[in-house]
Amino acid sequence: MRRGGTWVQRWRVPLGFVCAGVFLLLAAPRPATLLVGGLVALVGLAIRAWSSGHIRKNDALAVSGPYAYTRNPLYFGSLLIGIGFTIAASGRWWLLPVLGGVFAALFFGIYLTVMRVEAATLSRLFGEDYERYARDVPLLVPRLKPYDDGRGARLKFDASLYMRYREYRAALGLLAAWGLLALKSILLRWIY
Repeated sequence: MRRGGTWVQRWRVPLGFVCAGVFLLLAAPRPATLLVGGLVALVGLAIRAWSSGHIRKNDALAVSGPYAYTRNPLYFGSLLIGIGFTIAASGRWWLLPVLGGVFAALFFGIYLTVMRVEAATLSRLFGEDYERYARDVPLLVPRLKPYDDGRGARLKFDASLYMRYREYRAALGLLAAWGLLALKSILLRWIY
């Protein structure tokens, strides 16, 4: 892999903003969809926060916390945030399949490629430890029983990693997106 990653790794966040812009433009949020979508997105945000406190990028293989259930808990959290955003924006029955299709195509089109590239990098960095882990832990959808690497030691959540990786930006982004959806919901009620 070239320095800086593949184009899809570099462009995944800007493409996410483009997707969010399309969603905001098409959105017809209602209080009920904002609430249900918000609950789903908050679960995703919590998983991302939990994940960020267990990863030491390229220094150690993360197998504790949410990494004991899925190899990509940050992306699983992002998936839930995106599903929540899709639900929140879909206040009209016909919007859910349209926005859901757009979101699914972008998410899986981008992140399946990113996960493959990252898996190859982790395999090079951590060899057999990663291969064993990858055989036992699913790529994205969490398993019910936590992975046990046989070493017995589990790392605790480290809040400094949350700050180091600037994961708080996901919370700020979610807050801004929900604010815009709520504003659009109010404006739509005035118009109709």
